[in-house]
Amino acid sequence: MTPIFKFEGIYTPVITPYFEDSSPNLDALAETIEFLIASGVNGIITGGSTGENYAQTVPERIDLARFTHEQIKGRVPLVVGTGTMLTQDSIALAGAAREIGADAILLASPPYSVPTDRENALNALAIDKVADLPVMLYNYPHRTGTMMGEEFLDRVGRSRNFCGIKESSGDINRVHLLARDYPHIQMGCGMDDQALEFFAWGAPFWVCGGSNFLPTEHVALYEACVIEGDFAKGRRIMSALLPLMRVLEQGGKFIQTIKHGVTMTGIDAGVMRAPLKGLNKDDKRALEQVTRVLKSTIASIMAEG
Repeated sequence: MTPIFKFEGIYTPVITPYFEDSSPNLDALAETIEFLIASGVNGIITGGSTGENYAQTVPERIDLARFTHEQIKGRVPLVVGTGTMLTQDSIALAGAAREIGADAILLASPPYSVPTDRENALNALAIDKVADLPVMLYNYPHRTGTMMGEEFLDRVGRSRNFCGIKESSGDINRVHLLARDYPHIQMGCGMDDQALEFFAWGAPFWVCGGSNFLPTEHVALYEACVIEGDFAKGRRIMSALLPLMRVLEQGGKFIQTIKHGVTMTGIDAGVMRAPLKGLNKDDKRALEQVTRVLKSTIASIMAEG
């Protein structure tokens, strides 16, 4: 079955820059979006956890999605995150995504309630019915407490709108399952330190928070593996990226690190909303060093032609 929408390339879950009073800095958001598009990312996701959706009201998320859509102007696909604890809030976000003119929605399991596969599928189908847009599922059981299991995938697969999944379980066996048994749902990398493995198993897209400030380097890995099929080159690029992945995935300060990375590019990403706090001096220095080395290494690899 041919998907109704093809998720391909690097999809950036864009940050939300804030002023010191925690109000959105829309000028900085516009600057970030322009930086990402100019750097070659293939799509932008608004309302994801990297954008601090958990600290935003539904109206705020809708306003940010509308602003992002207006800024993109159709140059790359826009995916609107609908993940919330309450089904009615997710439905409201899904309806707004359709009204705004989004290209797709991102749909996660509701956290804390721990639904069964059947309950989770019925919840997803209710959201899908309102949006009637292509859906990128988001399987992140470490955050939601719920795995999108085989019964779930079988049930939602009855709607052609479910055509992609950001797989963030960290379980490599899930990659094998999705590639072999669910080829009609495009598998995307949602676990940054496994990107090479995902591409080796045919994943056509990667949702990566680090592309907020290192888009060129993330695009380079995608192009080496997926476009060129050069996994020897891909391994070298991935090796250069791994120290960053360790900082992002194992440092316990994922959003803070990404936002400081954006600030390092010259765009003021601002503060985090409570309860998060910014990086300390040692963390900043470590990120700056890792970033400097990987940029230089990947630039050398790319210069080899």
